[in-house]
Amino acid sequence: MDNFGKITVLIILIAGSILFSCKKEDFLTSPDVRLSFSTDTVFFDTIFTTIGSTTRYFTVHNPYDKPLKIGSVRLGRGASSPYRLNVDGVAGKEVDDLEINPRDSLYVFVEVTINPLGGNMPLLVRDSVVFRLNNKEQDVDLVAWGQDVHLVDGQVVQTQTWENDKPYLIIHSMMVDTLHTLTIQPGVRIYSHFNSTIYVSGTLIVQGTGKEPVLFSGDRQEEMYDDIPGQWSGIYFLNGSNHNLIDHAVIQNGIYGVHLGNFYSADSFPDLHISNTIIQHMTFAGISSVGAWIRSENCVVADCGSYALSLTTGGNYRFVHCTIANYWNWSNRTTPSLLLTNYYHLEVGDTSVVTGALVRADFLNMIIYGNKDAEVGLSSYSDEVGFQYYFDHCLLKVKNPEEYGDATHYHTVFFNKDPGFVREADYDFQLDSLAFARDKGDLQIGMTVPADLLGNDRTVDGHPDLGAYERIDSISSR
Repeated sequence: MDNFGKITVLIILIAGSILFSCKKEDFLTSPDVRLSFSTDTVFFDTIFTTIGSTTRYFTVHNPYDKPLKIGSVRLGRGASSPYRLNVDGVAGKEVDDLEINPRDSLYVFVEVTINPLGGNMPLLVRDSVVFRLNNKEQDVDLVAWGQDVHLVDGQVVQTQTWENDKPYLIIHSMMVDTLHTLTIQPGVRIYSHFNSTIYVSGTLIVQGTGKEPVLFSGDRQEEMYDDIPGQWSGIYFLNGSNHNLIDHAVIQNGIYGVHLGNFYSADSFPDLHISNTIIQHMTFAGISSVGAWIRSENCVVADCGSYALSLTTGGNYRFVHCTIANYWNWSNRTTPSLLLTNYYHLEVGDTSVVTGALVRADFLNMIIYGNKDAEVGLSSYSDEVGFQYYFDHCLLKVKNPEEYGDATHYHTVFFNKDPGFVREADYDFQLDSLAFARDKGDLQIGMTVPADLLGNDRTVDGHPDLGAYERIDSISSR
């Protein structure tokens, strides 16, 4: 290297040294310097023990025109903390020597896993993220509620009763064994992890009450997940399952609420009596069936991505005083709320069609409505298969009402009249004071289910309302 080259290298080294020295000297070192945070407290909704939380974050901001050097970022409880940190891409209970450029920010990500608490009541778990800057400390609080659970991890359960002491958390699915019965008492809360399914090969008995319904939901407890569908799979009744009962339950936020029946099985189709139950926020269907036997009263099925009721390949069905209200707006739904067929197109490796006789499908004192032009889809594969259905005192949303005049299938049916729900956007499908569906039901049908979903007497005025709810006006408003 000639002298010119040596001089050039020397100049670059000296300049770099000067810049580096300047950079070090530019850090603000006053004890009065303070960091700015996007929040003073990071809250976690109820966290089930042994199952980690979702990730939360906050930002740390340098409000000055010169850089800052944070000596350390640590958890207040140190190594014993149930919380975990990731500070600007560096994970650990403590991260040292972090620099923030002028007017810049860095991200702090936080997660928490809470050990079993040995009790049934939620426990408040606190900690803080402590920042040390120029020998002064600032902190951001961390607050989480921990809840012990009965953990069901891929188990095949035999005859037993689930009591209302602490929630049940299902991960990796579960199954009720053949010839065994799972009984669920009033008020039990059942949360299922993503992609988990409750399979029933034996018998499921859900015994909720009006004051203490049984809850089936996803395990995300943040408020923003209250109405988000697809968080778990659903309740799947396999062929051979029988004498199933669901009364006073809320089933929400899955792919389907309940599904009955499966192909490639010589066992009899399953049966279910479901009453006083709300099924909502499903990516596919609220109730789906392959040739099953279903009896249903006082049920609300709402907010489903494909069908509220998908009743295919025949079967035997009786729905009385149910409200089908499908105002799905998560995507462009192109399917009707009610699908009724005596066949099914298989899509597993072939294009064959499976048929089954629709022995009977009765819809009585019902509302079947939604935000599409046609909410009723009826399709028969052939007359030889069997396709018997009947609508009596129902309010239907259809595209061509003139096609629904056959007296063998329809009696006192109302078309395309807004039911008069209190507020569809809030999933409140009770009837308002001027609702069209008021007093349109048949009394004899109403007397078979005299109490509505809320326990109100729907027969007292001699004119029951359509759907699951009876409008009861206060004395002062009459």
